[in-house]
Amino acid sequence: MSMTSTVAQRDEAASTENIVAPGLASRRAIGGWIPRALVLPALIVAIVLTQLPFLVTIYYSFRDWDLLRPGEQSFAGWDNYVTVFTSGELFASLGATVTITGSSVVLSIVFGLLIALLLDRKFRGRGLARTLLITPFLMMPAAAALVWKWVMFDSNSGIVNWVLSVVGISPVAWNTEVPVLTIITVLTWQYTPFMMLIILAGLQSQDGEIVEAAQVDGAGPVRIFRALTLPHLRPYIELSALLGSIFMLQVFDPVHIMTKGTGGTKTLPYLLYERAFIGLNIGEAAAYGVITVILTIIVASIALRMLFTIFKKEVGS
Repeated sequence: MSMTSTVAQRDEAASTENIVAPGLASRRAIGGWIPRALVLPALIVAIVLTQLPFLVTIYYSFRDWDLLRPGEQSFAGWDNYVTVFTSGELFASLGATVTITGSSVVLSIVFGLLIALLLDRKFRGRGLARTLLITPFLMMPAAAALVWKWVMFDSNSGIVNWVLSVVGISPVAWNTEVPVLTIITVLTWQYTPFMMLIILAGLQSQDGEIVEAAQVDGAGPVRIFRALTLPHLRPYIELSALLGSIFMLQVFDPVHIMTKGTGGTKTLPYLLYERAFIGLNIGEAAAYGVITVILTIIVASIALRMLFTIFKKEVGS
């Protein structure tokens, strides 16, 4: 009797598992699709807003379309790309972009590091100082460019020339005589707070006990900074350089408002604008756009790979 009941219980348990197992499998399958379903709308919007316009740009880069003759369009093949590489404007613009972006990123990191070191100390009004120092990064690029063009760098009534006149130096037409320097100054002023925030976060994540132990052992501030603080800040500085480069590669407003691309300030974004809305050659402008996107992807991929390598080394150590 007991053997029969035991066998019956086993059969009943097996049948129950057979019934429950498909239900668990289906629930797991549904649970696996729920996160994908939640991300899907954002993914569709991102594709529509980024990838479709890029595909349209690629299409127009193979077309001969001049806005002076908007009704006349034809297939141009690789003619637009040949013009881009043989005209000489691409490499000159690329050099201007590298010069302005590189100089602005380096100066922004240096000033951001100095300000972050000051704000990492405890003093009265530190919160207010942080808020005020972030303000330049919150300004619209067009507004910042207008302020620097007319309030700071104007040759007749600018504050910079007024300060120079006080010490006996002749006024300088900044936007025409040293246009590259003016653009670098504006970008440095606007992006230094961004670098400062990232580096300040790194400073606040540093272990205070290690610094105190170094001070007890007799290490001075300079030695502590070189041996402890700077190596700790290396991934944060690398991240600042990467993000700052990506942001500044897209800068258009200061160049358009202050220099109109003259004097070696014709960056890639301004060159695209010039070919499309001044030269009225949509096909050639689209070819410039495609090449710019490809170059940006290559640079960003290399920078991201270097950054991830640094983070892996930090985690491994």
